[in-house]
Amino acid sequence: MDWHGKTVGYAITGSHCTFAEVMPQIQRFMDGGAKVVPIVSASVLNTDTRFGTSENWLKQLKDITGNDIISTIVDAEPLGPSKLLDVLAIAPCTGNTTSKLANAMTDSPVLMAAKSQMRNGRPLVLAISTNDGLGLNAANIAKLLVAKHIYFVPFGQDNPEGKPNSLVARMELIPEACYAALQGKQLQPMIIERFHSA
Repeated sequence: MDWHGKTVGYAITGSHCTFAEVMPQIQRFMDGGAKVVPIVSASVLNTDTRFGTSENWLKQLKDITGNDIISTIVDAEPLGPSKLLDVLAIAPCTGNTTSKLANAMTDSPVLMAAKSQMRNGRPLVLAISTNDGLGLNAANIAKLLVAKHIYFVPFGQDNPEGKPNSLVARMELIPEACYAALQGKQLQPMIIERFHSA
């Protein structure tokens, strides 16, 4: 995929267990020639987990993209008027972010970036990662599935036996889903069988 001349917004929310999967996808955008603008939620900015420290993940993000990280609502707001982003990926997109996006709440830099993108009629691509995708969040996902300019990275159940309500996107398809979204298309198949974890 040729990403030369394109600016990709890449927003990360707090599904910390998927961070190691998404970093190589950001590198793929860079390798394809894109300019990547990184955006993070408060959880990413401030939370250390067994999957790594916030300092380490933020350093990786800045090292890969070569750009400063947008981490406040104030810094994210100009993305709308400037029409900077050709496509915005939220990957991973937590259940919390999915819920707020579906209900028009804008209380984080990631959600402000998403609002700006939709205001401009430009593609927003979601790579969901939520333990309640087939629970209470199913209604929110359904609302977003029929919304204009919103596309999904193909997703499926990641652990049907242990966590039957959990849905996770196939993160290695993030660039492909974004490329399709730029053409106004949903990457198919959208609902896939994902690997089963123990």
